[in-house]
Amino acid sequence: MISISLNNTLLLAQAAPAGAPGGLLGSPMMLPILMIVVMYFVIFRPQQKRMKEHQKLIASVGVSDHVVMESGVHGIITSVKDRTVMVKIADNVKVEFERVKIAAVTKKSDVVEATVA
Repeated sequence: MISISLNNTLLLAQAAPAGAPGGLLGSPMMLPILMIVVMYFVIFRPQQKRMKEHQKLIASVGVSDHVVMESGVHGIITSVKDRTVMVKIADNVKVEFERVKIAAVTKKSDVVEATVA
């Protein structure tokens, strides 16, 4: 004689079928993995592209380029060293900046030279 208790019957009734998928995406781990992949393409990859473009910009600067520094200072590069550049910001005023602080290189046609009338 086989006796099945009430507790065993309830456990058997609540068990999921063996071949049923775990949800909409198949597995509970798919949602965090999908979020990480989306975050990579939305946040990290564009930041890496901007960093590479900025490194190219820094490597390509030369003497007589018009630059804008991160602090907002506009000037003309007068000398270039390995890690620093000398920037002329006014007559007889030259300031040395780190190369990584260059925010943008402006075209010479964009810069209007001030003339005394």
